[in-house]
Formats: sequence, C-alpha cells, structure tokens
Amino acid sequence: MHFGLCSSRILCVRVCAVSFLRVCGLKTTVSMPKRAKKNEEAVEGETGNGAEPAKKEKKGKEPEAPILYEDPPDKMSSKDGRASNMKITSWNVDGLRAWVKKNGLDWVRKEDPDVLCLQETKCAEKALPSAITDMPEYPHKYWAGSEDKEGYSGVAMLCKTEPLNVTYGIGKEEHDKEGRVITAEFPSFFLVTAYVPNASRGLVRLDYRKTWDVDFRAYLSGLDQRKPLVLCGDLNVAHQEIDLKNPKGNRKNAGFTPEEREGFTKLLEAGFTDSFRELYPEQANAYTFWTYMMNARAKNVGWRLDYFLLSSALFPGLCDSKIRNTAMGSDHCPITLYLAV
Repeated sequence: MHFGLCSSRILCVRVCAVSFLRVCGLKTTVSMPKRAKKNEEAVEGETGNGAEPAKKEKKGKEPEAPILYEDPPDKMSSKDGRASNMKITSWNVDGLRAWVKKNGLDWVRKEDPDVLCLQETKCAEKALPSAITDMPEYPHKYWAGSEDKEGYSGVAMLCKTEPLNVTYGIGKEEHDKEGRVITAEFPSFFLVTAYVPNASRGLVRLDYRKTWDVDFRAYLSGLDQRKPLVLCGDLNVAHQEIDLKNPKGNRKNAGFTPEEREGFTKLLEAGFTDSFRELYPEQANAYTFWTYMMNARAKNVGWRLDYFLLSSALFPGLCDSKIRNTAMGSDHCPITLYLAV
C-alpha cells in the first residue's frame, strides 16, 4: 500500500465533508492531527515580545569564590618589646617608567618607608623619569642596570638617610653585568636588594640559576660575617607548596623546580630567616605575584616570590613583614618590613 496516496484520499474526503456541512449551515468539528498540538503549545508559550520560549538550562557547578589574603594590622613592636625604628619597602615594578605613569609613587608617599627598594626597573639611568629622580623625600638614590641589554633587569634603592657605603653586584662579572644587586651599609646592618635571575621558560637558564644561587649565598654569608643583613627583593622562587596557588602543576616550571627550592633552603640553612613565614607559618593564599593572563590577580592565583630575609642576629628585632596585596601598578605587589635595630 502507498501511504502517501492513502493520506491524500483521506484529506480529500475530509475537505469535501466540511464543505458539504458548511453549505448545509451545520456546525463543523474536525479533529486536527496530533502533531499540530505541538504547534499550538508553541504559540501558547511565546513571550509577549515574540521570542521563542526559554529552554531550561542545565545547572552547572558555580565557580568557587576566590580566597583573598587580607593584610592584618601592622605590628609595630618586636617580641622583645622594642619599637620599630626602620621601615623598608620592596617592590618589583616590572618597568619603572610604566609604574610611575600608573601612580606608583603616590602609593610610596602614603607608605612612607625609610628605604625603598625596586626591582626589574628596565630603565637605564639616563632614561629615568624626573618624577622619581627629583623626589625630595629620598635625597639618596642608587641605580643599577644591565650593561648588555637596555630595558632589562635593573634594581634601585632610595634612602632618606645616607648609607655609610653603597656597592653594586656581588663581585662576579658574569652576574654583575645584568645589574641585579645593590648593597647599602648602615651603622648596624647591611641592606641588600636583589632581582634574582629567572630560570626562564623551558628552564633554559636553570643551570645558570643554580650557579647564581651558590655565588649569591657565598656573597651574603661573607657580608653576614661582618655585620648582620636584610635581604629584600624578587627572589624568583616559591619555596614551599603553601607559597603558590597551584603547586602540582608547576613542579617543572621556573620558580618552583626542586633545584630552585633547594637553593632557597640552603640559603635559610646558612643562617637567614624568611620573615613572613616566620611570623605567619600557616598563612595560605598570601602571594606577591600574579600573571597578567586569565584574570589571575582577581582570582588570587599567584606566587609568593618577594621576600625579606634576615640574619639571625636581626631576628629578635623583627616587628612585622607585610604583603601589601591591594597596591596596584605592577604584576607584583610591594612588601614592607618593620624592624627594631
């Protein structure tokens, strides 16, 4: 049987029947095929603006709210009861000229440290913006930059009080040409600011980084034999799993390799103390660096790469070690140390 032909005949019979009844003036009632019911339902479900009815969406798992670190109130005295009389701030500015344009100096004036240390300035001394070179708050300013690559690396130290002596580098030409270290001698301690070399993408500089770690540790130990020191800066390593958001996924990435972490461990074993972790041993989600990609800072997907390390002789005078994570202007945030010396 041909179903198409059969359907046509049935439809013809129905049409003829309806026409006959209308001619006779009788009420017509003809049932519609079942599939037409769906069309009727669709019309009934239309919204007033002619839009199609909303489909029920599957409820997916809502993203978790980021866990943010809240910097607690500053502690202004040490455990042995001495009041803080030295305030040091360190900040990787990721390009000094851009940072100045982003009003970084406004934040510095509010923070008002005795010494300001900057890393990754990426600026030759001849190209420094006058907004910082003319700052009257810091009459004593010191700069170091890369000898070979302009716009690469670089550190700075700005002081309210003139140091007894200032030196550049660590006494090794292979390291010092990149402008990574400034050391200032004060009456009771040395202050060292450093921008430690990154092992780089693909770990192409990991061997160099291992050499740096050995030489830098020897340099610091030599200073420490003369008088105690404070080391601050971007040390380019997250020491423990608590110091970054995603440790499992970064074990083979620069900043969290076993070699870099071991280098930091040996630095602590040489007699230096990680001031923040000493005061806040269990504090998670406290980071100082966030990549610009994937909205990492808003999600607090970060790394703690910036530190204040102290000689054991200075540790009793430690008052507080701060992470100023709300300060903007760089992919790093500033850190501040309160010390009684």
